[in-house]
Amino acid sequence: MDGLDDITRPVERERTEIAKLGEFGLIEHLTAGNTLNQATTVLGPGDDAAVLHYGEDKDILLSTDLLLEGIHFDLSYVPLKHLGYKAAVVNFSDICAMNGIPSQLTVSVGISKRFSVEDMEELYSGIKIACKGYGVDLIGGDTSASLTGLSLCLTCTGEVAKGQAVLRSGAKVNDLICVSGNLGAAYMGLQLLEREKLVYEGQQDFQPDFAGKEYLLQRQLRPEARKDIVEKLAQKKIRPTAMIDVSDGLSSDLLHICKQSNCGCRIFEDKLPIDYQTASLAEEMNMNLSTAALHGGEDYELLFTVPLELHETIENWPDVRIIGYICHEQDDRKLITRDNKEIDIIAQGWKMA
Repeated sequence: MDGLDDITRPVERERTEIAKLGEFGLIEHLTAGNTLNQATTVLGPGDDAAVLHYGEDKDILLSTDLLLEGIHFDLSYVPLKHLGYKAAVVNFSDICAMNGIPSQLTVSVGISKRFSVEDMEELYSGIKIACKGYGVDLIGGDTSASLTGLSLCLTCTGEVAKGQAVLRSGAKVNDLICVSGNLGAAYMGLQLLEREKLVYEGQQDFQPDFAGKEYLLQRQLRPEARKDIVEKLAQKKIRPTAMIDVSDGLSSDLLHICKQSNCGCRIFEDKLPIDYQTASLAEEMNMNLSTAALHGGEDYELLFTVPLELHETIENWPDVRIIGYICHEQDDRKLITRDNKEIDIIAQGWKMA
């Protein structure tokens, strides 16, 4: 047991707060120098999913997510059925972000005493609906008692044709930056739920006001993984040069691509796809619309890059928008505002406290 001889001996070391590194800095720190010893491991930590190869004509994708009550979800306004659905879908989204199709799911649950069997049935009903809708098999998991509320850990496997997994590190100069769907709706849905929660506190017979904002609630409570985009890319014989799902916010996730591809970028504020309900609520709540689109997160849209020669093909794709392009300068990552000013893109999505 080399290296464990002094395990009981206290070591005095300078304390570093986790918030100083942030979520992704912590992951990089903990996995620095990590060695891959198995020939079957194609790609380890650092992307949306690991890539494994077992000699078939397909590669295996593997991704896992941890969701904690009070950090990732608030059960005062998130129904357990919706939570189960969302927990499954965000794992499917990681597989889609690697150009793959999700196939199997395991679910581990930490349960406190305040939850009943019926509560867990409700949670699992959402998971099962998601699995059925995406053709994913629920194949196992684990349960444990919890002293701190509800916790979920889900692991998803998927498949991609051998050598066709799309990483964050493949973007090239002059590639087009594309995003599916629209941005900011999930964030505005969260703001709406938080607002109604504040109004509700201390009131009897309270009825929340969600009229005309149902789409925003759906985007927050029941998002969808863009498996359809992966399938259409295959139909169009397009393999993106880089791809990631928009989970932490467009700004954060675009910077992941730039960092791992050693490149810069230009995106245009007036090209960001935004739904009418998102714009309407942002105005009502006196919030900056572009801030919601850039930094909100939990959209689970696919952000990807393709060669410039595919401009016409992408331009004629109704559910995908070209929002910018990749450039040389590694540290030159700019948003071009509506009044033609350049400002630095700074990650302001979800961070560890």
